Amino acid sequence: MHIFLIGASGYIGGSVARALIAAGHTVDGLVRSEEKAEAVRAFGIAPIRGTLNDLDTLGDAASAADAVIHTASADDEAAPRAIMSALKGTGKPFLHTSGSSIVGTQAGGHLVDAIFEDDTPFTPSPGRAARAALTREIQMAPDVHAVVIAPSLIHGPGRGAGAHSMQVPWLLDTAKRHGMPRHLGPGTNRWSNVHIDDLVDLYLLALSDAPANSFYWAETGEASMLELCQAISRMMGANGQTQEMTLEQAAEEWGEGPAANTMGSNSRVRAVRARTELGWAPKGPSVFEEIATGCYRIDD
Repeated sequence: MHIFLIGASGYIGGSVARALIAAGHTVDGLVRSEEKAEAVRAFGIAPIRGTLNDLDTLGDAASAADAVIHTASADDEAAPRAIMSALKGTGKPFLHTSGSSIVGTQAGGHLVDAIFEDDTPFTPSPGRAARAALTREIQMAPDVHAVVIAPSLIHGPGRGAGAHSMQVPWLLDTAKRHGMPRHLGPGTNRWSNVHIDDLVDLYLLALSDAPANSFYWAETGEASMLELCQAISRMMGANGQTQEMTLEQAAEEWGEGPAANTMGSNSRVRAVRARTELGWAPKGPSVFEEIATGCYRIDD
C-alpha cells in the first residue's frame, strides 16, 4: 500500500512508518522542516513538506494514498476533517490516534478506581472534553473508513526519528534534576501502559483488519506513578525512595495542564477489542523492565 502518515518524525509515527516499510508498504510523511525531512528520509520515508494547517496539502496527499495514518496532535481539529473530506466515500482506511487521557480523572496523584473497556461510557474531564468529542466525531464519521487507536502511557525506544515518549522520560528528567524521583501527591494514581513495539503491531493489524468506525484502547498492563518512581529510584541506587510534590511544584516541572491531566491523573483502560477482534498479542517488555535494564536505565 501507499500510505500517507502524519507525524512521521515523531515517536509513534516514526515507529509505525518503519514497520510499514519493513512490511513492504511505501510511506509519505508530513514534515515541518528540511531538518525533519532529512531525518525521515534516513528511514525510507518520502517527506512531504507542510504543517497541520496546510489543509490543501493534506487533502491532496490523502487522495493520492491508499490509506492515511494520523499520529500527530490529538487535539487539532482541522487536519483530520480535511483528511476525512478527501477520503469520504473511497473506502480507504483512516487511522487516527487519540489517547487514553480522554478518560483521565484529575485526581492530584490519588487513586481512582474507575476502569474503562472499549465501549464503556464516560464523561471526560474538562481538560479533555474537546479531545474526547473530536475522537468520537472521527470514529463515527459517515462514509469514512475511520479507525481510532487510543494508546495509554507508551514506553520503550522509538524505532524511527522520534526517540522517546513523554511520561517516563519526564519522571527521569525530574529525578536527575533533584537527585530523587518525584511524583504529584502520593503518586497512587494509576495509568495503563503499552510498549511501543506492541503499539506498532496494533496499527498494522488495524490497517489491514479493523472495520470502519471502530475504536481500540492500547494497553498491556498498568502502574502507579509511585511505582514508576520507585523503580527509577532503585535503578538510580536510591533504594526506592521518592518525594511528593504539590500541584504547584508539579506544574513547574511539567506545566499546569500536563501535571493535572497526565502526571496526576488516573487513566485505566482495558484493550479488550484489540485482542478479541484483531488478535493483538502483545509481547514487549514491561515498563519496569525498560527502567531496570532497558532504554531508560541510567549507567554512570
